[in-house]
Amino acid sequence: MIVLYETASAQRNIGWIDDLKRFYPIELLAWDDWSKPGLKELLKRVHGQSVFFRVRQPGAARFLEDHGVRLINRAEVNRIANDKWQSYQLLQLLGVPVIPTQKTPLAVPYIAKTVDGHGGQQVWLVESPQDQPDIIAPLLYQPVVLHIADVRAYVIGKEIVGAVKRSATDSFKANYSLGATVERFELTSSQRQDIETIAEALKSDYLGIDFLLLEDGHHVFNELEDPVGARSFYQVHEDNIAELLARHFTKLERNYPFREHDRN
Repeated sequence: MIVLYETASAQRNIGWIDDLKRFYPIELLAWDDWSKPGLKELLKRVHGQSVFFRVRQPGAARFLEDHGVRLINRAEVNRIANDKWQSYQLLQLLGVPVIPTQKTPLAVPYIAKTVDGHGGQQVWLVESPQDQPDIIAPLLYQPVVLHIADVRAYVIGKEIVGAVKRSATDSFKANYSLGATVERFELTSSQRQDIETIAEALKSDYLGIDFLLLEDGHHVFNELEDPVGARSFYQVHEDNIAELLARHFTKLERNYPFREHDRN
């Protein structure tokens, strides 16, 4: 199996990649050329192999999949997770609680974010007209939702392997990479049911599903993450994501060309 990263991301995650190698035979391929010639060359490198796709490049994912490359996650998961508007539309269609999102500004205060931002980047709290970000990229707009914390659920195949509660005291962004505190979180039955609904609809292999925990105990979904990092998971859980993924990869190979979802 090929594990595909962009070079900078591979360097940041080399420890985890080496850990994954302990449990499953993989080959790291770092790639940065997403031009048409670059994609053709990439196709030559990965043809006939399964690819654990760890980049935010929906166009590249679709190209490889259309040419017979087996991706983990599949191209449609990468497309939806890296387009917040598509994510919002999917979650709304599934009937799970989701933060209202629109393409036109709201009355202040509101949250503005780019369609394809991730990791807490390119998100702004707009409390006055002067706070509106001056960028060319299209933005999405959400109301400010009062909440206790942000929760990320980690899902491998159809199994929820754990959740992390992320809290920030000096920012509205609760991302571990931005300094938020984290703790293990036990999902309620309602939260589990909604997360399983999302994972089943996407037919995902490895996904992060983020929601806000409200003061009254309810929840609203916010974003999907593919590829999802696991640094906060390792801080509060004893399970090893690399080992859990290796077991999932083994199931995929055993059931190929079917996915576990398709057999139920």
